[in-house]
Amino acid sequence: MGDISESVFVSYAGQDGAWAEWAAWHLREAGHRVLLDVWEWRAGDDFVERMNDALTRATAVVALFSNNYFDRERWTTEEWKSVVARRERLIPVTIEPLTGADVPAILAGIIRKDLHGLDESTAKAALLEAVSGPTGPLTAPAFPGRSTPDSPAPASDGRRPRLPSSAGMPQVWNVRGRNPHFTGREDLLTQVREGLLGGRQAVIQALHGLGGIGKTQLALEYAHRFASQYDTVWWIDAEQAEHISVHYTELAARLGIAKPDAGADHNTRILLDDLRTRERWLLILDNADDPRDFDGLLPVGPGHVVITSRNPDWNNIVHSLNLGVFSRADSLAYLKARMPGLSLQQADTLADDLGDLPLALAQAAGVVCSGMTVDRYRQLLTEKTSSLLANGLPPGYTASLAAAVDIATTRLAADHPDAAALLRLGAFLGPDPVPTAWLENARDHLATNPVEPDDFMWPQAALQHLARYGLARVDHETFQIHRLTQAILRDQTTDVDTIAVEEDVTAILSAVAPGDPHTPASWPQWAALASHLAARQHTATHHPHLRTTLLQASVYLNQSGQSRAAHDLTTSLHDTWANALGEDHDDTLDAAFHVATSLAHRGQYAEARRQHEQVLERRRHILGEDHPDTLHSANNLSSTLSSLGEHVESRRMDEDVLERRRRVLGEDHPDTLHSAQNLASTVGNLGELIEARRMIEDVLERRRRVLGEDHPDTLRSAQNLANIVSDLGEHVEARRMSEDVLERCRRVLGEDHPDTLHSAQSLAITLGNLGELIEARRMSEDVLERRRRLLGEDHPDTLHSAQNLANIVSDLGEHVEARRMSEDVLERRRRLLGEDHPDTLHSAQSLAIALGNLGELIEARRMSEDVLERRRRLLGEDHPDTLHSAQNLAKILGHVGEHAKSTRLLKDTRVRSRRTLGKDHPFTEDVTHDLARALTAAGRPFEAAKLRASGKPQQRRTREKRR
Repeated sequence: MGDISESVFVSYAGQDGAWAEWAAWHLREAGHRVLLDVWEWRAGDDFVERMNDALTRATAVVALFSNNYFDRERWTTEEWKSVVARRERLIPVTIEPLTGADVPAILAGIIRKDLHGLDESTAKAALLEAVSGPTGPLTAPAFPGRSTPDSPAPASDGRRPRLPSSAGMPQVWNVRGRNPHFTGREDLLTQVREGLLGGRQAVIQALHGLGGIGKTQLALEYAHRFASQYDTVWWIDAEQAEHISVHYTELAARLGIAKPDAGADHNTRILLDDLRTRERWLLILDNADDPRDFDGLLPVGPGHVVITSRNPDWNNIVHSLNLGVFSRADSLAYLKARMPGLSLQQADTLADDLGDLPLALAQAAGVVCSGMTVDRYRQLLTEKTSSLLANGLPPGYTASLAAAVDIATTRLAADHPDAAALLRLGAFLGPDPVPTAWLENARDHLATNPVEPDDFMWPQAALQHLARYGLARVDHETFQIHRLTQAILRDQTTDVDTIAVEEDVTAILSAVAPGDPHTPASWPQWAALASHLAARQHTATHHPHLRTTLLQASVYLNQSGQSRAAHDLTTSLHDTWANALGEDHDDTLDAAFHVATSLAHRGQYAEARRQHEQVLERRRHILGEDHPDTLHSANNLSSTLSSLGEHVESRRMDEDVLERRRRVLGEDHPDTLHSAQNLASTVGNLGELIEARRMIEDVLERRRRVLGEDHPDTLRSAQNLANIVSDLGEHVEARRMSEDVLERCRRVLGEDHPDTLHSAQSLAITLGNLGELIEARRMSEDVLERRRRLLGEDHPDTLHSAQNLANIVSDLGEHVEARRMSEDVLERRRRLLGEDHPDTLHSAQSLAIALGNLGELIEARRMSEDVLERRRRLLGEDHPDTLHSAQNLAKILGHVGEHAKSTRLLKDTRVRSRRTLGKDHPFTEDVTHDLARALTAAGRPFEAAKLRASGKPQQRRTREKRR
């Protein structure tokens, strides 16, 4: 008989883990090869990669249908969709009535087996029949030969999973009720179960983390979810270690093995001896503090122990999981479940304010559900943090967050006053991780944390105490205090102590020197510093050095692509300093300048222009025309004007600033090169491509020499040169250059940096010009998706990507889709940039082309005439964009039979293109071939033949530049 075993992947929702283990066990016993995540996958594995591999190897997928299984946010959706898409074998079995499930229509017609409501032997038979087909009788037929004494029954196996629906509750059980609002943590529950299944002897799993992180709730959910797999589940409040023997005696009594008169210590030994041989037990030690107090008191045997603790020292003796705060997705799911009327934005801002801390989320939900608005709660959270977080104790928690912090800090101050002083100092830093090196560098300047010269273990020893009391997360390089713990501690600090601590915080932050914020090598240091600086904005008002550092932090944020954070920071700084220092103070003007810069980075060009104009006027009046800060303002205003399409005025300003910077700073100063780059780009935008190329080549050579090959400014010059080379029709060379810049940008700046995305978009355009449309489309779709996610739907860069993708779709012949996309981009650009902006006219031209391709020639002609008239007025007769419009209109005129007009327009366009771009430019050749066709259509074949003979073989058509 051949092998009829299957390679089975068990697909299930996280809450149904006990069912998955039961099904997997019996399928494996029946001879099938079974793939179950908690048996095979380990922490650190790539989940998606492991799942894809398992689904690829599986010959059948057993899907445990439940109400949870069809939650669209679960990975089960991807699993069953993958199976259906591959037309592989999907075997659905239902483990509960599907009363609340939205079963997809594609699955509704598939025959499935019901396991719920059956006894275990019947359920097992139904499962095996679903996978292998009919299994025959459920009991063995009588032996037809001579009877012999019955063979002994096989020994029980305590590791064999039980059928969840038939096992009921454990015989010994003292666990409180399940938390009805438990949300998320599925990956952690899987890791706990996986860890506890790891061996035959007692397996101990410790859950440690900050107070309020949800350790007890996770243990409680595990106990209820897998209750059917145990005969005994016993919960012990282990905070007072001296009472452990009493709790063990209580369990021994419930098991019927205690000796009433023997005393707690003796009964503890009896219990531990009994657990060595007893199967299917789970012991939960909740809030166990010091591992040393449990020496000799941890059970050994074929059972499981779960420990919850704030103390990370458990990691030294047992397998541990360090719990963090909720993921934002889990926070949102929890808040939406508790408060269904909450909008997604409200939930997100509230979760952010609460730092995704589970206890804080539970308290907030309790208070808001009692009648307080979310806005009022958020206001009180800022103004009265401690008082607010002392209210709304949710079911299942033993203390509010404020009370838990107060208890822990009181104990810490009594036992380790030096650690308590360090905790208070940390409360006035930002909520992000703090490098311990900062403390070490500033140790001699801290008034509130005096350190003895020979105390070489400071601050590490003090930080370890913070970790043991669950007040901070500590690793070998950083420590971190949760934002709500910080707020509670600040509320509890007197005004006098606050002043002293803030002076120490200023000393710490002033000692940090991350480096040049323009240089990517310094960005990790700036990333570590920025949030802590932002948290001390009000302190910086009185400390000039901190004001300077804060302004440099805004430069880092903009340069690294975090323009929203830069705008929020600089706006706050400007408002504060304008009131405290005055509108005309140097630092106030610097803050206003950086507000304008961040607005430009965010694509809000009109607002950026107004802000730059105001700062420039003040700087000219206070500092003079030639001051570097004045020139900086003039330079950035000119760039903004160029972004607004005002290239003539931008050129005038660029030339003036460049001349002044050359005189004041020198030819090779980075600011001078910035102005030279801006002028070259503006000259290119005005259609003077040959001169623009010469200028950019000079800037690129200087930047390579002064800044290096991989400096962001050098990479921008290299990309701009590649774009000009592409506009000049040298697409092969442009591709080579763009590929080099893109590789460098990805390595230096990362995949999602705005400059990287600009390079990727430019390469996609060049590929399209070379006819590689499939790859151009793939790259354009990727860039568009990233820009939408990072910048938003209406950012000018996003609209560039959307229009470029529409053009490629049109080149691929999908004219209906190209029309839809171009209409959408045109409407957005008209609203954001105005009717006459070059980008708006580019979208209008693209839409006219799409309409012509669809045969709507009257509307295509009207739009093309309008675009041509506007471009002639705004850009001039000889600008490349104007020439493209003239060519497109001429082609439409030919389609509607006006061959004389078409011929005259093409002749004029050809003359201008030869003069502006050169006779060998692909666009010139393209127009020449269009003119030959137009002459033939007009009845002038000999003139057309002569024209064709004078030209080169026809190249692929070149669309106007898509930048």
